[in-house]
Amino acid sequence: MDLRNLKLFRHLSGTLHFARTSKACYITPSALTRVIQRIETDLGEKLFVRDNRSVELTPAGIAFKKYADDVLQRWDRLHDELSSDEVLQGELSIYCSVTAAYGILPDMMAKYRKTHPDVRIHLETGDAAKALIKLSNQDADIVIAALPDAAPKDFVFKIVSQMPLVFIAPKQYPEIVIYTSGGIDWEQTPLIIPDHGLSRDRIDRWFAKENFIPNIYSQVAGNEAIIVMVSLGCGIGLVPGMVLEKSPFYNRVKILDKTPELSPFILGLCTRKKNLGNPRVNALWSIVNEK
Repeated sequence: MDLRNLKLFRHLSGTLHFARTSKACYITPSALTRVIQRIETDLGEKLFVRDNRSVELTPAGIAFKKYADDVLQRWDRLHDELSSDEVLQGELSIYCSVTAAYGILPDMMAKYRKTHPDVRIHLETGDAAKALIKLSNQDADIVIAALPDAAPKDFVFKIVSQMPLVFIAPKQYPEIVIYTSGGIDWEQTPLIIPDHGLSRDRIDRWFAKENFIPNIYSQVAGNEAIIVMVSLGCGIGLVPGMVLEKSPFYNRVKILDKTPELSPFILGLCTRKKNLGNPRVNALWSIVNEK
C-alpha cells in the first residue's frame, strides 16, 4: 500500500478532522476523501464514521492504524539502515504549544538543524494539554509537554524548564475581583478556567482542599483564550506564566497578588522509550542533554 496514503490515514486518525489534515498535508479535502475511500475499498471495511459534527475511527480503523504505524516505523528503520552512518536523514515530527514553539524550541532546534540539516522537521502546534495524547497515538515522535503527575511507564521525560502558574485579572475592569477581609472571595469572583489539563487539575485540587465552590464563568480550551476573556473583563483566570509573557494581551491584564501558590509546570521533552531507538529522536535528545 502506498506510504503516502498510509501517512495521510495516520494523520487523519490523529486529528479526526478532514479539513485540518488536508491543510497540514497539502491535499484538498476532496482528494483526501478519495484516498480514504480507496483504502476502505481495498480493505472492504469502513475506517471512519463521519457525520456533520464529528469523525470517529471504527474498530476496523483502530486495527488499521496499528498496521499503518507498524509499516511506517519499519520503513523509517529501513531508511536509517540504508542511509549513511554519518548523515541523518528522514523526518522528525514534533508537537508542542505555540508558546513552546516561540520560547523553548528555537534554541534547541537551531543546534539540531546545524548538526543534522538533512532531517526534515515536521512541526505541529496546538493545545499543550494534547501533547501526551499525540505522543501516545504515535502522531508525533517527540513533544514538548508539562510533566504529568502520573506519566505513562513507556514515556521518558527530559526537563527543560519550570513554568509557574499565575492568576490574572483585567486591568480595565478592577471591579471584577471581589474581595473580603481575608482576600479574594473565590466563591463570588467569576473565574475562567481550562476545561481540561494540568492547570485544571491543580486548581480543582486546591478548591477541594479549601472546600470552596468556585464561581466558574466559563471553561475554555487553550490558555490564550483564557487571557483574552480575562482582558475583556469576563473574570479572572489561571494561566502558565510563559504563555502570559508571550501573549499580545499581556499589557491588558495584571498578575494578582496574594493568590494560592500552585505547583509549577515542569516542562521538557517527552517521547516513548522505544522512540529513542530512532536516530533522529536520539540526536535531539542528546543535544538537550548537553544543556
